[in-house]
Parts: sequence; structure tokens; C-alpha cells
Amino acid sequence: MPTYFSPGIYVEEVPSGARPIGPAGTSTAAFVGVAPDPTAHVGQALAINSWSEFLRLYADGEHLASTPLARAVFGFLDNGGTRCWVVNVGAGGQLTGAGGRRSGLQLLEAVDEVSILAAPGYHDPVSHEALISMAERLRTMVAICDPPPDVDDVSTLTRVATPGSARPSGKPADGTPKPADGTPKPDDDGPAAYRPRQSDFATFYFPWIKVRDPLTGELVLTPPSGHVAGIWARTDALRGVHKAPANEPVRGAVDLACRVTRPEHDVLNPKGVNVIRYFAGEGIRLWGARTLAAEASEWRYLNVRRLSIAIEQAIANGTRWMVFEPNDYTLWRSIRRDIGAFLTRVWRDGALLGRTPEEAFFVKCDEETNPADVRDAGMVVAHIGIAVVKPAEFVVFKLSQWAGGTETDTIGG
Repeated sequence: MPTYFSPGIYVEEVPSGARPIGPAGTSTAAFVGVAPDPTAHVGQALAINSWSEFLRLYADGEHLASTPLARAVFGFLDNGGTRCWVVNVGAGGQLTGAGGRRSGLQLLEAVDEVSILAAPGYHDPVSHEALISMAERLRTMVAICDPPPDVDDVSTLTRVATPGSARPSGKPADGTPKPADGTPKPDDDGPAAYRPRQSDFATFYFPWIKVRDPLTGELVLTPPSGHVAGIWARTDALRGVHKAPANEPVRGAVDLACRVTRPEHDVLNPKGVNVIRYFAGEGIRLWGARTLAAEASEWRYLNVRRLSIAIEQAIANGTRWMVFEPNDYTLWRSIRRDIGAFLTRVWRDGALLGRTPEEAFFVKCDEETNPADVRDAGMVVAHIGIAVVKPAEFVVFKLSQWAGGTETDTIGG
């Protein structure tokens, strides 16, 4: 209590005790590849907030030859992305380095804000494994894997390729990434296989898209990962991370490397291959929002995976103040209050399923979750459950005839 020396009215600012948990960022991407100037800022991870900034850092007047990395950054910004990190591996560079010095993907491990990971132009099994392994290890991001440029049989996209089936990614003379041999196979005599392995933290999009190159002005085919990342960011900003980033136009795309038919899509979708399709009158759109998780997995939908990451990150960041606090009833009550208030806001945004907050989530932190042995180990444990809204991939209509005409009603999704 303060000491007062004369009569009067004194005002004190008393902390409320509540520490609101803010949302975590979900729209910052990271791209690893070869820049137009392969010697520019090699071995550094730099933040990019505009196309002009990318040109200033990675494409001077003497180096205007485009690369998949440059087209990906432009596509990301053009489709709604606002901030990304870029790592230039240089001519002949690899996604992962050897030895004690960090390089390639390893440079991004210290960048906490990255939530979308891609390596435009690296589409061999070794590169896919590097992307997926990093996303799984950090558990704060989702990787976007690119397909090979020339696929004439969609069944090859449903067969899993293994890193041992291809040599590490090679580079042509101009430094543009390409797969080791162009046709990775599980064995010398077996059928071609291009699909990355199963993972809850990775996605796979097909096919390549035709765009106007931002540096040369020519129409070229390019990997879709940069444009896809931009659409993720755009959907996050307009609707929220709980909205599946699909049925969205691909800005800048004028054509596709191949047009997938409905029967082919029926084969690809269950295998977690997100197809980019052309629809007459609507243009080129993303028409899939699945991860590479198993068909029966609760993480097979991309928005469910990304929303869970966003909630986990927000809670982890917003409860850091609790470290070293006395592990007692007061702390447990604070945990329930702060996390409950945060999840209520998430529910009000439409991200959780339920008519009331009680139906949408629960937070349990008490003596049952924190018995004496847990407290003695210096831990505090809270159990949190959420009901996530899943996308309506299949909308079914029932058509019935009656005497007055025709009646159509939606019966499920």
C-alpha cells in the first residue's frame, strides 16, 4: 500500500490481471531458390515487402534473367501476399547444406513468423523431403510442394516417390533449379512416381501454370507454389485462416500446363493432390484444399491444419508470461480465463463449430490435470479441445418430381 501524507483523493492504476491472447500471423511465406542475380545475398534470409524491394535486392540491371524464385515471389505478391522471406541459394546451391554452417532452408529456422514454406522449381523427391521434414520438425508452418513440369500421366502423381529414387537436385548452366533426372522412379524398371510422402504439414498442387514473366515479359510455365501461397495469404486476410483456400482465382495465370479432366480429378483428389483447374466463364481456380495426410486423418483438410497451427502459436505466445509463476490455483484460473477468452473470439469469427462456446471448445486446467507429480516436475498442464469447421467439399442435391413442377433442395455437404 502506498503512503499518503495529506487528506485528499488519490487515484491508483491497478492491473486487471487479464492478459489477452492475440492472434498469430498466418500469411508470411518463405521461398528458397535461385535469384535472378545468383550472387546476391547468398546465405542470407531477407524479408521482402514489395516487388520493387525484391528487384533491388536480387535483380540488378545486369541480371534480369528470370527464375522460378522470381516468378514465385511476384505471384505471391500479385495474389494477395504482403510479406515473405527469401533465401538465395546461388548457382548450384542446394536446399540443405552440409557441415556446421547454416544454408538454404536452415536459415529460416530462426525466423519465427514464417507459416508458409516453398522452394519454387525444386520438385524432386529429395527436395520434397527437405521441405516436409522442416515443416514437421518446426510444426509452425505448412510446406507447398511443386510437381514436375512435364507430367503426361496423372497416375504418376498418386504414387509416392522416395528420396532414394533420385539424386540430389541438379542445376543447369543458368542456375535454374531442375530435378535430378526429370523422371524420379521408385526403381529402375518400375513406374514413374512423383507424389511426396504422406504428411500432415505439406500440400501438393498440380499442374504448372502459364504466366507472363515479370522480368522478361514472355509467357512461360512456372511452378504454382508462389501463386498458391499468395492465395493462402489473400484468403486469410479476407475470410480468415479457418476458410479453406480453394475456389479462388489464380491471378496472373493465363493458362495451365495441362487441363485436368473430371475423371482425372476423381483420381487425384482422394490422394491429396490439389488440382488447379480451368472453368469456362470463371477462369483458372484452385480446386482443392487438402494436405498430404491420410484419407482418414483428421488433418486431411488444409484449413484445419493451418487453423490448429495458428491457435497453438497464439496460445504459446500469449501464455509465455506464465513461465516461472507459482503453480497453484491462481495460475490455473488465469490459464482457463485467458485461453477461454481467446477461443471465444475464435468461435465468434466462425472458425469453430458449435451454437455456443461450450459446444465449440473446452479448457481444463485444475488439480486433475496438474497432480503433485506434474507440479514437482515443474510443469503446468492444460487440456484444450476445439471443434473445427471443415469445408464442404461435396455438395449433394436431391431432385424430385411432384405435380406442381420440379423441386431441388440441398441435403448435405
